[in-house]
Amino acid sequence: MGYAVQVAEKSFDYLGTLNPAQRQAAVYGEQSLSRGLSSGPLLVIAGAGTGKTMTLAHRVAHLLISGVSPERILLLTFTRRAAMEMTRRVEAIVRTATKGLGVAALPSGGLPWSGTFHSIANRLLRRFAHNLGLDPGFSVLDRGDAADIMDVVRYELNLTRTSRRFPKKDTCLAIYSRCVNTARPLSETLDTTYPWCSDWTDELAELFRHYVLRKQQSQTLDYDDLLLYWSYLVAEEEFADQIGSSFDHVLVDEYQDTNLTQAKILNALKPDGKGMTVVGDDAQSIYSFRAAEVENILGFPDRYMPSAQVITLEQNYRSTQALLDSANCLIAESERQYRKNLFSERKDGSKPSYVTVEDGDAEAEFVVESILENRELGMQLKEQAVLFRGSHHSDRLELELVRRNIPYVKYGGLKFLEAAHVKDLLSVLKWAENPKNEVAAFRVLKLLPGMGPANATRCFEQLAVGGHQFSTLRDFRAPAAASEEWLAFCDLLETLSNAEFDDQSWQSQMSAVRRWYQPHLERLYDGLDTREADLEQLEQISGRYPTRERFLTELTLDPPSAAGDLAGDPLLDEDYLILSTVHSAKGQEWEAVFILNVSDGNFPSEFAAGKPAMIEEERRLLYVAMTRAKQSLSLIAPLRYHVTQQRRDGDKHVYGARSRFMTESLLATMEKRFEGRPEVQAGQFKLRSDRQIDVAARMREMW
Repeated sequence: MGYAVQVAEKSFDYLGTLNPAQRQAAVYGEQSLSRGLSSGPLLVIAGAGTGKTMTLAHRVAHLLISGVSPERILLLTFTRRAAMEMTRRVEAIVRTATKGLGVAALPSGGLPWSGTFHSIANRLLRRFAHNLGLDPGFSVLDRGDAADIMDVVRYELNLTRTSRRFPKKDTCLAIYSRCVNTARPLSETLDTTYPWCSDWTDELAELFRHYVLRKQQSQTLDYDDLLLYWSYLVAEEEFADQIGSSFDHVLVDEYQDTNLTQAKILNALKPDGKGMTVVGDDAQSIYSFRAAEVENILGFPDRYMPSAQVITLEQNYRSTQALLDSANCLIAESERQYRKNLFSERKDGSKPSYVTVEDGDAEAEFVVESILENRELGMQLKEQAVLFRGSHHSDRLELELVRRNIPYVKYGGLKFLEAAHVKDLLSVLKWAENPKNEVAAFRVLKLLPGMGPANATRCFEQLAVGGHQFSTLRDFRAPAAASEEWLAFCDLLETLSNAEFDDQSWQSQMSAVRRWYQPHLERLYDGLDTREADLEQLEQISGRYPTRERFLTELTLDPPSAAGDLAGDPLLDEDYLILSTVHSAKGQEWEAVFILNVSDGNFPSEFAAGKPAMIEEERRLLYVAMTRAKQSLSLIAPLRYHVTQQRRDGDKHVYGARSRFMTESLLATMEKRFEGRPEVQAGQFKLRSDRQIDVAARMREMW
């Protein structure tokens, strides 16, 4: 205890940078003569931008300075980078506190038990391998290796030759993973998350049994097994006590992102809550698709008797008060939450903007013009971000950015023209445009079942012998798996290769290719909803080009992927705009933020409709997006969404509904405006009188 006494008596300035709530969280507990600081269960609700990482780092540092041995602190994070950053901060704080005292910053050196849930599980399982029936030298499979093993088992069980579409290996692995992490039966998982696979319940159960057996035979564990084995280990009281008693303090970052298995492990380690500290924000729980369970943090205090201490961090160091007023109003309408009211000392800045625009093209124009205007005012491109609910929502914007020569990087989903399904569809058109295009030909041919590299080579050679006339492909002997659809495929290529097309015929080509491609899309890829939305967007974009050649050429000469790739490396381009899904933006911040498609069906997503829990998560998702902004925030709502499969000059559309989250009380905290196209504004009448007509009263008098 000599080390702790020296530091405690001579240096408390290391806590001087904390506000009262942060300091209360950092020092929570009582000094113990035997093991330093001891405490009961603590929940720190850290609102967006309130210094969560700094607070947790100071708590760990305070534990060390109070005499807790580094070996008896278990610090759990969700990424290796977060664990390294936390350790670095802790060491810096302790170094400052011990400066000039003649003692080492960390007496035992480092934080030996700091890491992700999976890395800590890996270490513990090797220590208890004998008790678990494992070889201490077991291998850990990455997602790709696990999917390959799943595929081998699918083949051995003859599930690759079913008469109806059986889920592919990645989907099977995703279903298995969700069952493990949610601790829910397979049938329930299929009904709620993968309904199109519900007819295969028995076959999937058999597949997963053999998958588990194969891993056990080879002494391999996948990512989910690491947590599952750890949970089985601590389910036995003897081992739970042994591991739990090895740590005086267990600290968890981003607790709102834990799943049921992780919560079960933590509860087994510290059933009485002594030394347990969890930090998170229920308002930022947005990863249910990864099996994260918001009830873990909402129900944390009542898990213990007496209930856990709850400390709320509300002082925001990121955003202006005007932005926080809107964010507070949005989240206040959530049904179940820890009430918090974020406040900031920054009183500058304007209100957030709620901007209605005519359609998707007008949305892209408004965003680009605003970004360039901000740049002229001194705000760098990389200080600005465009956020969206789904990765396909930025398709039009990406094309406009390329046209304006604005570099960008995109996080969360592939860039539009890099996505495999988009490249597939474009390759069909490219091959039809130029039958000698070998790259496009091979990509298209390998879409067909049974058409591997060897058969694709034979097919392309036969086409060359026939003068690159698609009619000669009818004589090609296709593999058995593709024989039934071969003639229809030849018909499509011959139709597309006709020399003369008017505008209407060119538009019909895209529709014809999409109809042909649809069954291959369903067979080859998962996440169909997002991929189909991408293809619809591509079809609508094609309507802006008079010919197929112009469409393909302009996208090929300067595709969005090229601009994005260059922007990704600061050595090639020192400034670039940020595009990101909201999920990928969590934890980030920018001076200016633009949120696309804030309308019902997007915020909240149409796939969340009818499920109250999912609607609430959609609200939290919009909240996360809004709280990324530091001084400027724009929520953009298109009025019209154009219908696909129409002529280039067609104007069929549907009207977007205002997001149910944009209530009158929320709109009252914002600046509302409409951004129309210049030509529309130019045709408006010039007002010459301020006289008002009380039409509302006259209408009431009618009745």
